[in-house]
Amino acid sequence: MPLDDTMISPTGIRIHLRRGEVTAQVAQVGASLRHLSVGGVDIVPPYPDDVPTPMASGVVLAPWPNRVRDGIWQDGETTRALAITETKFHNASHGLLRFAAYDVVEQSEDAVTLAATIFPQTGYPYLVATTVRFALTDAGIDVAHTLTNHSADAAPVALGIHPYLTIGDADPRDLVLRLPAETYFETDDRMLPVGESPVSDGTDLRGGRRLSDLQLDTGFASLHRDADGLVRTTLSAPDDRTVTLHQGAGLDYVQAFTTDRYPGQSLVVAVEPMTAPADAFNSGRGLRRLSQGESWTLAWGIRFS
Repeated sequence: MPLDDTMISPTGIRIHLRRGEVTAQVAQVGASLRHLSVGGVDIVPPYPDDVPTPMASGVVLAPWPNRVRDGIWQDGETTRALAITETKFHNASHGLLRFAAYDVVEQSEDAVTLAATIFPQTGYPYLVATTVRFALTDAGIDVAHTLTNHSADAAPVALGIHPYLTIGDADPRDLVLRLPAETYFETDDRMLPVGESPVSDGTDLRGGRRLSDLQLDTGFASLHRDADGLVRTTLSAPDDRTVTLHQGAGLDYVQAFTTDRYPGQSLVVAVEPMTAPADAFNSGRGLRRLSQGESWTLAWGIRFS
């Protein structure tokens, strides 16, 4: 029997939002955007109700996105060791809220605000409050995140989000991904950055590439912003219908990941806005230190046209 919100679910309570022909589901666990549909077309693909969130689908990644090498990082004069959560590559992966059950702070028919606190724990002795607000628009969704440091000392933070995109009634092999990045991160066999190079061949997505021609788990930088200050990554069908993911100020990096292992999807792409690339706790790139009481707000969204 399908699970509903009154039963124990691997992703917690599901919050259903609606605005005209736009519908969404947000999961309590990880504050995950687990489904988005516009005019009956799936834009963020759903997955079965009775399984945990597959491959970090839609979850909030804080206080770091992606990976920290061996979970070890230098915090001033102190060496800290995070829990290893990616055993295959022996890294600390995707932050500390991936499996957190968020609280619903405010909810209406077409919007919801969720909150979760990063408490001091192994390898991260800081207290950081976070909120995320999902608000439907006439053609998609807007999302805003706020992180506030309640520690006595400055807290290092970064943020990422892990949504998967599709155009549900189109053949995913024919969808074209356009990503306006001039550089990408070269990685070692543990998916950690070892260099940065100009995009070329399989990594140059500025002119668009079919998903069937791509194999990506790649971080990008030097992103082009439009006149309004937004970075726009698009996924287009042969009939020109387009999903656009935009990312605002502070979200200066993006990870793209293609997979044929997403439940119910023969091929799908994750487009992950990030404030910092992989291993930022060691490189310092994109890492921000919030002083006591300081807040940081970041925004992104998805549109279908």
